Amino acid sequence: MNKKWILFALLFCSLPLLAWGPKGHRIIAQVAYDHMTPRATKYVDAILGQHGLVYWAAWPDEIRSDTIYPDRYDWHYQDMPANLSDSAVWALWMSDLNADGRMSKAVGDLQEELGKQRSNRDALIFLAHIMGDMFCPMHMAHVEDKGGNLVAMTWFGQPTNLHRVWDENLIESRGFSYTEFATMLTDTYGAETKDILNESWQDVVLGTYHMTSDIYTYQQHFDGNTYHYIWHWKTPLERQLYRAGIWLARVLNEMYR
Repeated sequence: MNKKWILFALLFCSLPLLAWGPKGHRIIAQVAYDHMTPRATKYVDAILGQHGLVYWAAWPDEIRSDTIYPDRYDWHYQDMPANLSDSAVWALWMSDLNADGRMSKAVGDLQEELGKQRSNRDALIFLAHIMGDMFCPMHMAHVEDKGGNLVAMTWFGQPTNLHRVWDENLIESRGFSYTEFATMLTDTYGAETKDILNESWQDVVLGTYHMTSDIYTYQQHFDGNTYHYIWHWKTPLERQLYRAGIWLARVLNEMYR
């Protein structure tokens, strides 16, 4: 078989369709845990165990090959066409007719489930996970390239794709444990917490969509220098992870008053 086709087959067959990766989700959950009220922490720990919010953060990805929740595969993403207006992005997010992911419906449904039964363990875990996915640019990416999975890249000389770069490569390149990363985010961006808490759901959706658009624009001129890629996206990546953690804490604090 032609080497080019072998490479393409390997890339296509390994499409992860995951968001942030296990470490990214644990970073977000740790930031949230550190910013939850004592009352919310008590409720969540009673359901998931102490620090369970962090320990279970990646579980919805881990079970995607299982038959426990076969209908939740497309809860993790909401791919959209490029170059939409803000009003079109929000209208698509709010619509139940979008066939390219059900993230928006999942978030609403999970909040509704927990409103009826606050001790619903699986719903709590899924809500924490999917809310993290909302802030992952490649889970609000372009339909035609399967959320960046078909955008080939090299990472320090090794073949990969745009989706995986944002799932894991960028986070792993920092060399932090998830606890170190979460602490660094709070130390660095803690002054922005008040502004983040004043954001609306629409601000979150449009913020992720705009960041995704910036990534695709940068991609058109990317020269393959991995070090430059890491440096260029360092701050936007960190801010997005921190915003995700603060938003998760906000939702859980409101839910478990």
